[in-house]
Amino acid sequence: MSELILHHYPASPFAEKARLMLGFKGLSWRSVFIPPVMPKPDLTALTGGYRKTPVLQVGADIYCDTALIARRLEQEKATPALFPIGHEFSGAGLAAWADATLFQHAVAQVFQPEVLAERFARLPAAAVEAFKADRVGLFAGGTASRLPLEQARHQWPVIMGRLEQQLQRSGDFLCGEPSIADFAAAHPLWFLRQTPLTAAAVDDYPNVLAWLKRVEGFGHGTLTAMTAQEAIEVARNTTPISVPAERFTDPNGWAVGDRVAIGAIDYGVDAVEGELVFSGHEELILRREDERAGIVHVHFPRLGFRIEKR
Repeated sequence: MSELILHHYPASPFAEKARLMLGFKGLSWRSVFIPPVMPKPDLTALTGGYRKTPVLQVGADIYCDTALIARRLEQEKATPALFPIGHEFSGAGLAAWADATLFQHAVAQVFQPEVLAERFARLPAAAVEAFKADRVGLFAGGTASRLPLEQARHQWPVIMGRLEQQLQRSGDFLCGEPSIADFAAAHPLWFLRQTPLTAAAVDDYPNVLAWLKRVEGFGHGTLTAMTAQEAIEVARNTTPISVPAERFTDPNGWAVGDRVAIGAIDYGVDAVEGELVFSGHEELILRREDERAGIVHVHFPRLGFRIEKR
């Protein structure tokens, strides 16, 4: 069985979501650090141009977006469950809200000038400008728009007040027992707590803070370092797994063998081109060939992604 390889960087909030899910599952994994900004040539060899962080690699199969990574980890190890029985829909629905709305409100507060100045105080000016330019490109062309700081602050007490109430009633975790909802809601708050100027936005809510510490207590599992070149060699020397045996008729008529491009619709919308080899209820899979990585299957969630003819 191929090892789990996470392509990530330490400061990425969505990478923290993936790392905590790996810890919750008690899994061992290989850690490949990627640049926080484009270009990412080694990662592109595997993904074909997908630019969001993180990416999970299992042999020659590449999984994009933490929503799909969660489902792949569920296949790797069924228990403890990220989608516990009776909370499959509510957990996934709350996770989708957290990954979008809660994250958007957190980013607006972290990306205010005073906080950025503190976070980047030790970096060269050129690196700071490169990061800012990259994030402009990241949010170009998609449906997501930057929430004004004043509006994020205005709405924050509502969001946190509801989380406080939910935790008062549900117990230790948002759905009563740990689920994907906890990890999706935790990473934006983890992001805020990385800087003293924004930590109070979480710390002022005692039930939320206690819950966040419980989630962080799952840790990151057991990881060992791997180089990007080693990960590429793993893909080159491995054959993609068989596609799922799921009977499904695509509502827009996409068929196996179509030459298509798949990309996110909110931000980081750069599309990946390849041959469609699977279209299912939750997942889309592209076959692509790279001169360095060989033949790989790139997996995308259906929800939140678009597919176009090429």
